[in-house]
Amino acid sequence: MTTSPFMHLFRRGAVSAAALALSACASFMPPTQVEVVVAPKWEAPLPHQGAVGSLAQWWQQQGDPLLVELITAAQTVSPSVSQALTRIESSRANQALANSALLPNVSAQASASRGVSQPNVPVSTNQQIGLQAAWELDLVGANRAVSSAAVAQLEGTQAQWHDARVSVAAEVANLYFSLSTCHQLLGVSQNDAASRQETARLTDISARAGFVAPSVAAMARASAADGKSRVTQQAAQCDITTKGLVALTAISEPELRKKLTQALVKNAQAAPISVALVPAQTVSQRPDVFAAERDVVVASAQVGSAKAQRYPRLSLNGSIGALRVSSGGVEQDVSTWSFGPLALSLPLFDAGQRAAGVKSAQAAYQNAVVAYQGKVRNAVREVEEALVHLQSTDARSAESLVSSQGYAESLAATQARFNQGLASLVELEDARRNALASESAVLALRLERNQAWVALYRALGGGFDLAATQAAVQ
Repeated sequence: MTTSPFMHLFRRGAVSAAALALSACASFMPPTQVEVVVAPKWEAPLPHQGAVGSLAQWWQQQGDPLLVELITAAQTVSPSVSQALTRIESSRANQALANSALLPNVSAQASASRGVSQPNVPVSTNQQIGLQAAWELDLVGANRAVSSAAVAQLEGTQAQWHDARVSVAAEVANLYFSLSTCHQLLGVSQNDAASRQETARLTDISARAGFVAPSVAAMARASAADGKSRVTQQAAQCDITTKGLVALTAISEPELRKKLTQALVKNAQAAPISVALVPAQTVSQRPDVFAAERDVVVASAQVGSAKAQRYPRLSLNGSIGALRVSSGGVEQDVSTWSFGPLALSLPLFDAGQRAAGVKSAQAAYQNAVVAYQGKVRNAVREVEEALVHLQSTDARSAESLVSSQGYAESLAATQARFNQGLASLVELEDARRNALASESAVLALRLERNQAWVALYRALGGGFDLAATQAAVQ
């Protein structure tokens, strides 16, 4: 099979242009990797349990199927996750468009006509078919820079999709743990209200018998009303939290309440996580940091593309065609080909438009670099804060339990003395108030610790892995 002169020249032009584009594009683009100074170790104490490599499946390790179900449901209907998927599809389309500029544009044409073109000439039939090709040889890598930017942008949007899923999972988990604590607090309030009501009943009997003053009975009734009000308030808070889960998961409220009742969500507790010793290793697992790094790559490619606009551009056109003419019983076949024009355009004067484009792209690049560096510092800060919260809740747990147990024993002793007429109602109410506050503090501390684990999960990136993320969004 012979090669036409057009195809031979086309191939030589392609090889030469690709080599030139690779060298020119690299010289135009600023660095895509930015140096960021990260602390060599964590300042906050690290937890000593769990495995950092299991973050992607952390929710399954909680041993709570309902929590996993709620997170999956919320991620399915989340607007932020859906928008992230839309951005991925848009980035894929942009990548395909950018890649198409690197290859020749080939089109086929076919036509047929029949008629008389001159007097006294038989009717003729013309049939024509051909191929036309056009290609910008990308001398200095402008199109290649755009293609590199499109790849980086796609990877960045994929990381943002993972980040959106992590955010939704963390929000659901925090509400779920809050609801668990709310139910426990509701139980504490109900027991307290029942105790107050019983005290009010007995005190009222004693007042009618003349053993205690009417004012004491009035105080007992007020205390019972206060306890009942606290139950109502706590139940309302649980209802509000439940409705928040309904909004996040799109599960109907009756169905969700049924699931919550069956799951007995009263002692939900987050599983522990370990943290890598080196902050730099942890930062690399953050999808938002990865996306910010991809933004630097995109901005760098855009600088290269803007600079390339100031240099000559070379375009090549060509065509191959076949013509058949049939007239008066005579047929004639004609083959045609053309190479060119090989057009070179050189920008001479644009009133500073291209120079302004370069400056704008360079400013955007600097902004992307600063944003990336800020993301890295913020990632370290969030991990440090989560570690401090964990250490704080762990250190307070023992004291909180001792306090709760002591106040509970004090309340029991005061209640016994009150029943024997050896303690006043004021003493009983004071003991009851301390016991209620300390038991509530224990539950609030458990919730704070669960939320600290969730915050650490988010700060560690939720098990981000680019290859796994790309496979999930195919």
